[in-house]
Amino acid sequence: MKRTRRFKRVAAKSKPKPVLIRIDDAETRPSQRFESAAVRAKPEPNPSPFSVLSAHKMTILPSSFFQIDALDLAPRLLGKFLRRDDVVLQITEVEAYRPNDSACHGRFGITARTAPVFGAGGHAYVYLCYGLHIMLNVVADKEGVGAAVLIRSCAPISGLESIQQRRGQKTDKPVLLTGPGKVGQALGLSTEWSNHPLYTPGGLEILDGPEPEKMLIGPRVGIENALPEHVNALWRFAVAGTPWISAPKNTLRSP
Repeated sequence: MKRTRRFKRVAAKSKPKPVLIRIDDAETRPSQRFESAAVRAKPEPNPSPFSVLSAHKMTILPSSFFQIDALDLAPRLLGKFLRRDDVVLQITEVEAYRPNDSACHGRFGITARTAPVFGAGGHAYVYLCYGLHIMLNVVADKEGVGAAVLIRSCAPISGLESIQQRRGQKTDKPVLLTGPGKVGQALGLSTEWSNHPLYTPGGLEILDGPEPEKMLIGPRVGIENALPEHVNALWRFAVAGTPWISAPKNTLRSP
């Protein structure tokens, strides 16, 4: 009996060795180990609701994926991956902005700043908010429409050290990436990235990824000056069950 108890105590202390994986242009290979990989297949303090292991092919999404109504594109972007250099983020929260939307920058018409919004879907629209925050948007729909999807929050998948350095925060908690300005900063973007094609290799890319099992919807954030019908429109989408969502969370609900 004593030997049995000793054996159980030792077994309880044993821990599985972490398996290291990496994301490359072709696919994710969970069976291989890499010393330089930044993603570890082990529990994290605030894990992403998605498993990178389930994304068998990390392929860049084609331009046709983005050339649909912004309200249709927004939920489809949840779970997809943003990649720049060693940093890979998984999209967890977005907002749709459409033509004739009093909260959309397209309402100002084509200017030097808003011209990318009127380009073909699949390009980046990057602007500076309040002179401080770099905001990344994915242009939607056909050329000339004037619609986009704002990336509000992400979960870190790889390149955590680069993300922390750019953000100036040594943490792995959701505060690192829950907010559109934080996402732009983590990716090291500037307004020069506006009009960049997100479907071509190199620079900033959007890769395919798993769809979330459940989704939340709610009104968009910070558009109080828009018309009431647009303020109240449920055009904000987020992954259910993840801490990687920006405030306010109490306005989100199941569809």
